[in-house]
Amino acid sequence: MKINHLTSAEENFMKLFWKMESFYLKDVMEQHPEPKPHQNTVSTYLKILVEKGYLSTEKEGRIFKYTTLVPLEEYKKFLLKELSHNFFNDAGKEILELLLTENLISKEDLKGYFDLKIEIKPTKVEEPKFEFADEILNPKKEKKTKVKEKEKDKEKKKKKKKD
Repeated sequence: MKINHLTSAEENFMKLFWKMESFYLKDVMEQHPEPKPHQNTVSTYLKILVEKGYLSTEKEGRIFKYTTLVPLEEYKKFLLKELSHNFFNDAGKEILELLLTENLISKEDLKGYFDLKIEIKPTKVEEPKFEFADEILNPKKEKKTKVKEKEKDKEKKKKKKKD
């Protein structure tokens, strides 16, 4: 089911229609809060919402019965996906971070909803390795033995020259 964008006025009417689910024009006029729109205005929006696929019509004698086709939950998902795509690069994490920083949701809410234990653990930081400094400060034994061997070789050569 392809969901189309709604204007704010269309959304306001749909909020009322989602509550009623199935209704007649007279029901809309009765249920709409003050100030009530003109009947022609309501008829125009009903026609638009039928064309957009949000409502279906069924003729009963001389009047039409309207029924919502797009559930409210589907429209909410559509809006959230559009918001995520257009403003958050499809990253739910960014949305969640914004909700948390704006205090629209708390960590306690998340714990209760997901029944998770959210803990902030310190990250382990690896100590930097200074290979050259380590070699100078802590020379390997192999190097010491090589140096000693070279010294011994020099001493042997000196002794041979003396002999």
